[in-house]
Amino acid sequence: MGFTRVLRGAGLQCGPDRVQAYLRATAHVDLYWAGRLTLCADPDDLPRYDAAYRAYFGGSPPRPRGTIELDAVTVGVAASEVEVLRHKDISEFNAAPLIARLKPLPPRRRSRRLRKARRGPIDLARTVRAMIEIGGEIALPRHRRRGVKARRLVLLIDVSGSMAAYSDALLRFAHVVAHAMPVEVRTIGTRLTRVTRQLRERDPERALKAAGRTIQDYEGGTRLGEALRRFNQQWRQRGAVVVLFSDGWERGDPTLLANEMARMRRVSHKVIWANPHAGKPGYRPVQTGVVAALPHVDTMIAGHSVHALEELLKEVRHA
Repeated sequence: MGFTRVLRGAGLQCGPDRVQAYLRATAHVDLYWAGRLTLCADPDDLPRYDAAYRAYFGGSPPRPRGTIELDAVTVGVAASEVEVLRHKDISEFNAAPLIARLKPLPPRRRSRRLRKARRGPIDLARTVRAMIEIGGEIALPRHRRRGVKARRLVLLIDVSGSMAAYSDALLRFAHVVAHAMPVEVRTIGTRLTRVTRQLRERDPERALKAAGRTIQDYEGGTRLGEALRRFNQQWRQRGAVVVLFSDGWERGDPTLLANEMARMRRVSHKVIWANPHAGKPGYRPVQTGVVAALPHVDTMIAGHSVHALEELLKEVRHA
């Protein structure tokens, strides 16, 4: 019981049911493996469990015997297959399970609200209150500084015919992001469609079906300039990170696209273009839309694989 209290202090979720299962398991296997099997709910719990075991019982945790070589081979093969799929084009296989495992983190910005801090400018009001509480004696100064909050993220997903092979995977990606941070999601084709509310549905299949019923121009033409003009007219928040998923095939006026991209860039913190073709050998940015928009893009990255989406999330996180 004392060991489980140490584990709770280390951040493991050791509720009463798990503790009871642990105590029953100790009748069949040793303390280490009983706890590892019943008290760890996530792979991230394992290193914390081992550290707590060493601190509480002393010595090193026992290692598995007998089947370690077979297990290592099995895990190695599975890991190598996953690694191959991470770099494979998402248009060639069902990438939904890998996309669901992504862990997005929001971009951050300094907020205007001041928070308690160990260092920084002195918080005079809190310092005076602390002195009053101890009868007017001199107290250690209290400090404050500006806090940090999530920066807004906007995902613009091209659902035209030329992007049909990627649209489903990218909408699934947007669904994962929508449940991890504040995000605005809109699709672009011949029109601009807001699907933020639909993607807030917890179940991904129901969310995508709801979004599909909303998108009227799915697998149609591409008029990025007109869609971005409507977006710039509707979007009033400044300082967002904007990610545009598109292959750049533009059927409308490229001058309009260039003007609207420049307009969007002026009010955005950063503009990232995720182009599924950019990660393929021999790709050259010669499409009309890409040529018009590229001068107003901060970063163009590949958007064709799960690995590329992971790299995109890093770009977003550090924006």
